[in-house]
Amino acid sequence: MEISKEHKKIKDGFLGQRMTTMPPNVLNDIIENPMIAEFYITAIGYYPKAIYHDRKRKYGSNEYILLYCVEGSGSINTDGKKYEITANTYFILPPNISHHYQSSSKTPWTIYWCHFLGRKATYLYEYYKASFKNIVPSIARSELRNKDFFKIIDLLETDYSNPNLEYANISFLSLLAKMIYHRSINALDKKSDIISNSIEYLNNNISKTFKVSDIAKQQNLSVSRFTELFKLKTGYSPVQYFNKLKIQKSCQYLYFTDLSMKEICEKIGYDDPYYYSRAFKKLMGMPPSHYRKEYSIRNNKKV
Repeated sequence: MEISKEHKKIKDGFLGQRMTTMPPNVLNDIIENPMIAEFYITAIGYYPKAIYHDRKRKYGSNEYILLYCVEGSGSINTDGKKYEITANTYFILPPNISHHYQSSSKTPWTIYWCHFLGRKATYLYEYYKASFKNIVPSIARSELRNKDFFKIIDLLETDYSNPNLEYANISFLSLLAKMIYHRSINALDKKSDIISNSIEYLNNNISKTFKVSDIAKQQNLSVSRFTELFKLKTGYSPVQYFNKLKIQKSCQYLYFTDLSMKEICEKIGYDDPYYYSRAFKKLMGMPPSHYRKEYSIRNNKKV
């Protein structure tokens, strides 16, 4: 009987493939290692241009499975739905769910894949599921990410010493978390940029006074949302932070100039020198006159 090309390809593997599977005794060592017991790899690999790659599991796998496509395409059928997999997308299959995935015969996929387990694996999957629901997540191509996959494979192919196992599993946890949280982190970065813009604006207008609503409006945010994001980035409310900037700027005037307290107040937007003195002492632990006496360049001959 003639052996089909599909069966022959699966049996012989794919040119350039890499894969390694953890033996049972090594898995026992991992489970007993508190560093990695809550998240660990059971198998990991790389299949380039994997034409005829086809896996069908009626009852699923007893592990989580990551399929990360970097070239080509394929499909995944699971839970009554079909998902198209293309370059720079990935999919995570949960344990014990029937599935069937296969590479395209016309544009065979190149994939990194990993089977993994652990309590943290469950947490990550739940976040992934809630974040992406019924869509296939896309992610920007990253040569560094691809190199990290190969480094993990290299480590696990080399030996099963505790340092290798720990580093490989911790590295994969970090790699997977970056993939799953990619959209959320990018969104937070954009929001952080909004706050950075506001901070720059405050720095450039240190002599003025503002209401929080004025700054929030500039960024098209509500006062409550702007305050929440501002505090998340800086640890301070906008008012506290702006006052802190003003006092820090006044320290420079006290250190480098002979400006009077009234003149300094005008430059940092304080109408009342007495109120300024109280705010300065609260932050710096001493009144501005004491600070000038102790630290001004005039009294400390520094170049």
